[in-house]
Amino acid sequence: MPKRRARRRGTPSAQLPKPKLEQQFNPYAPIEALDEESLDLIHDASMRILEDIGLEILNEKALALWEQDGARVDWDTQRVYLDRNRLMERISTVPAEFTLHAPNPERNRLIGRNAINFTTVASAPNSSDLEGGRRTGNFEDYCNFLRLTQSFDVIDFLSGYPVEPVDKHPETRHLDATLAAFTLTDRAFSLYCLGGGRVMDGIRMTAIARGVELETLKSEPSIITVVNTNSPLRVDGPMLDGLMEMAEYGQPTIVTPFTLSGAMCPITIAGALAQQNAEALGVISLSQIVNPGAPMVYGGFTSNADMRSGAPAFGTPEYTRAAWASGQLARRYGLPFRSSNTNASNCVDAQAAWESQMSLWGAVMGHAQVIKHAAGWLEGGLCASFEKFIIDIDMLQMMRATLTPLQVDESTLALDAIREAGHGGHFFGTAHTMANYTTAFYEPLVSDWSNFETWSDNGEQTAFERANKIYRQKLKEYEPPEMNSSRSQALEEYANQRRREVELAR
Repeated sequence: MPKRRARRRGTPSAQLPKPKLEQQFNPYAPIEALDEESLDLIHDASMRILEDIGLEILNEKALALWEQDGARVDWDTQRVYLDRNRLMERISTVPAEFTLHAPNPERNRLIGRNAINFTTVASAPNSSDLEGGRRTGNFEDYCNFLRLTQSFDVIDFLSGYPVEPVDKHPETRHLDATLAAFTLTDRAFSLYCLGGGRVMDGIRMTAIARGVELETLKSEPSIITVVNTNSPLRVDGPMLDGLMEMAEYGQPTIVTPFTLSGAMCPITIAGALAQQNAEALGVISLSQIVNPGAPMVYGGFTSNADMRSGAPAFGTPEYTRAAWASGQLARRYGLPFRSSNTNASNCVDAQAAWESQMSLWGAVMGHAQVIKHAAGWLEGGLCASFEKFIIDIDMLQMMRATLTPLQVDESTLALDAIREAGHGGHFFGTAHTMANYTTAFYEPLVSDWSNFETWSDNGEQTAFERANKIYRQKLKEYEPPEMNSSRSQALEEYANQRRREVELAR
């Protein structure tokens, strides 16, 4: 029996024995790090920040919209001051949930309630693997991360470019990246919120990939993006251009302040949360001025800095507690919540794993509906690792298995098996065990449960080495998703036409 299990575990294709493409939900109550009084104090502090200190907005159109909506704008300093009552009115129109539509309808995902969505690492400038080491992001690695994404059902949608394809021209890179995402995967995509032009290209290509009209997207959210504030209290112009374009077309934006405690926000987590809350709610309110009811997501990314070096720290106790508290704040306002799977390790080692586990538990038990960077993040986000991607897949599958409610009925109580084994016996050979042993327990993707002698005979491979082997095998096994040939051709034609237009404008 043990030998048979060891042979099955050697197959680098294990996935959860769940119906393919199933949406994951969290059956457990969220952990709440704050009592009601503390939650009220953080809310009040964030309102005072918006009313008395204000946000610096580097976008005249956005400032004009806020001013027309009744906010006080200081045009000399480019600051907007938001009244709490008006802000709450605006926030109240954000839907508590929405469905993100994918090119493959089976990949549609609910964002809201107790749904959980795991997404890929995003925006890393470098990539790495065992053979090639650390290298500048490139299009080949970008596409290989897409192929891995398509190979694992636990990834719900893409959260952006897993690694930046630096070898593609920056003015047309978004066309190459979006085209590859929609042809190599069948999942929803996250575009960069860098100006209205790039955003509109993404929206139009999404409509082509789904085979629908632009007007349809206004009632069917189909592409998502992220606006990061320049903490403390500043928001870039191009990102707000993109946010306004997304809101106009009814597409969701995740607003995520980069509140690193001790560096870009107060050294206390309470102060960091108050600043995060002010920045997130302030920017979210703009979307509702543009289009009341546009879907939005509250992003929490509060962590702490290493006060000896100034470097970001992730997967810390502070990060985990901040994720729980951020979830409480998002629920207070009826907003979907985003968190992340992060770590600060510079290699695929034990630190990378334990910090990722801390981050994941913060996100999952904070009831984040979107968990970004869930697979592949390394070096505090500066590197996308192929081996870390595979190890994360194993952790995500373990998390999904952990979130599956225990089944209690006559079959699982197994009284017949207890009678059959008898007093002082064992259960290896009982009929109940033989009928269920192949599916009873989670089958790991990377973990090696063999004894020391077997492990030694097999080359003493580390998790890093086993993950490398799995990622290489999965790329060999990759099969592209089915796609209507007319849609594929239309996407290619659109990308080519826009490249020509951009080149002529240069």
